[in-house]
Amino acid sequence: MSVIPDFQNPAPPAILAPAGNKAAFLAAIAAGADGIYVGLQEFSARMEAKNFTAKQLTALTPLACREGTKVYVALNVMLKPNEIDSAERALRFLAVEVRPHGIIVQDLAFMELARRVGFSGEIHLSTLANVSFGAALKLIKQALNVDGVVLPRELNVDELKALAGVCPENLSLEVFVHGALCYGVSGRCYWSSFLGGRSGLRGRCVQPCRRYYSHRGRKRRFFSCHDLSLDVLVKVLLSIPEIRTWKIEGRKKGPHYVYHTVKAYRMLRDAGGNPSTKKEALGLLMLALGRPGTHYNFLPQRPQNPVKANVHTGSGLLLGKTSGTKSRPYVRPQFEILSGDVLRIGYEDEPWHTTHRVTKVVPARGRFDLGVSAGKTPPKGTPVFLVDRRMDTLQERMEDLEEQLETLPAAKASRETKNETNRRKQSKRGPLPNRHKVHELSVYRRQSATKGLKGGVGLWVPERRDKDRRGIPVPKIWWWLPPVIWPETETGVTDTVRWLLDRGATHFVLNAPWQVALFAGISGLTLWAGPFCNVANPLAVNRLAALGYSGAVVSPELEKGDVMNMPASSPLPLGVVISGNWPLCISRVRCQELAEEIPFMSPKKEIGWVKQSDANYWVFPNWKLDLTAKKEILKKAGYTLFVHLVEPLPKTVALKQRPGLWNWNQGLP
Repeated sequence: MSVIPDFQNPAPPAILAPAGNKAAFLAAIAAGADGIYVGLQEFSARMEAKNFTAKQLTALTPLACREGTKVYVALNVMLKPNEIDSAERALRFLAVEVRPHGIIVQDLAFMELARRVGFSGEIHLSTLANVSFGAALKLIKQALNVDGVVLPRELNVDELKALAGVCPENLSLEVFVHGALCYGVSGRCYWSSFLGGRSGLRGRCVQPCRRYYSHRGRKRRFFSCHDLSLDVLVKVLLSIPEIRTWKIEGRKKGPHYVYHTVKAYRMLRDAGGNPSTKKEALGLLMLALGRPGTHYNFLPQRPQNPVKANVHTGSGLLLGKTSGTKSRPYVRPQFEILSGDVLRIGYEDEPWHTTHRVTKVVPARGRFDLGVSAGKTPPKGTPVFLVDRRMDTLQERMEDLEEQLETLPAAKASRETKNETNRRKQSKRGPLPNRHKVHELSVYRRQSATKGLKGGVGLWVPERRDKDRRGIPVPKIWWWLPPVIWPETETGVTDTVRWLLDRGATHFVLNAPWQVALFAGISGLTLWAGPFCNVANPLAVNRLAALGYSGAVVSPELEKGDVMNMPASSPLPLGVVISGNWPLCISRVRCQELAEEIPFMSPKKEIGWVKQSDANYWVFPNWKLDLTAKKEILKKAGYTLFVHLVEPLPKTVALKQRPGLWNWNQGLP
């Protein structure tokens, strides 16, 4: 069966539903989803969801196929070096036993692993891979033979049309139409990892952006976004045939959310100009129990800031606020609640936060006593939300699907052959001799900061070429490309790169693997993959070498063991960020109540600040990454490029003296 779309006669865009557990999976089928994306219990960017074992998927996938629903498995994490073998085993099981329609990946290593195991389904690049500009699409199709790309949520409809206009034949584009928004650009957020060792690139984000922060005497949720909800605006997407999939976010959500969002977007897709159908669809979205919605940047003439610090961003439908005494709190719901409903009391980061399952029907304005446990008593006036509901029609359909599931034959697990084990052992290399000259590189924002400096100097490439570049020694500089290039900034970056090349620039550091597309057909250059490429294993370096890279800076998130072991099996010279101002995240938006370059404070007294650089907002902590004490052992391990990132410090911010080892000692789960 062919799984590649027919681009000559495109069907309506497919609706791809999330499923973090079996109940949500069955709800997606019940709602008529065209596809379902799921995660394994390892290698998934939503590790907080229950997720699936590969064996569970061997039963669920045939059921979905029988109902006309495709299954995609998200293997969208950054792989550490010691995970390559287990990732290969998982992918081989998927290829042989589960046979999903496709996989969704961010790490380049999965391209090689898919080839090794003979995976014949589609390969889609996750939004975490940060494919954000037009020239990248041709490279991705030609060099990697990818079938689809999940585009960033920050793009507006004009930018989507621009990408569609240069999209190669047989490459499908996928956009999110509904669900949670991250404050940071996907693949460019290190906040959770930097503060607590829980990496969003590895599916373990603890959502520090959802917390309260203090700024100028006010305590607000300055980084907590509303949910994306394109709702009636999705009709515009129907005019862009290259967008083959509408994706719904929510692998941590329950079956009620999945069912209602899928039903709503099916209705909106098929509604035509029927106003009553649109009204019904909007009613379903309200019942989906998500956060307040925003169109975000979708309409460039009417952008909506997704961060409103004075509006709640908790998920669920507000049904009332607590009353009563500390010993007997209760709520009078604004609407009827049913037996089986799940309520959330307060917000997730509040000490009295808890959930409560309803065991009886309570009419609107009736009294419902909240039997909270000791130490969880909410203050009077705490909001209470409905967060899950199983309607009879959904429950009956899910039970029917469950019965069908029982009739399907169980799959037998495949076993790895002895030859495969030996092949992997033989493929491991010994240490590579360090034959490359060691470079020390300090990277600056402004040319003026580099005057009088000796040694290697790097400069960030501006998104618009400066008019005055007199006196700058272009050939001697290592030129750093931005971590994100948007369609609106692609022309400016490209023009600046051409200007630099014409004046003898030869050394560039690229901060997304696809940025090599800007140098197509040009020889004699030294191109390094920068730290924002999130390179964390030798297989990914192999793919970078095939793309034409000369070296790679490893991910600063890695722990000591992984950092030290990487050079021994790398086909390219490696570098490391040894000190400097590393961002918590990079965003395309800023809360209007949060002033630039004025400190904010976290609940744990951590200080940070926000600064705009070109089209993006960088969020920095007030302490530096600092591995300078490890320099000699890193040299001995084989590293040849040592990077110092230097940011102009706002006058209002004082750097704190604290260890900047990040995950070096504590490990990265």
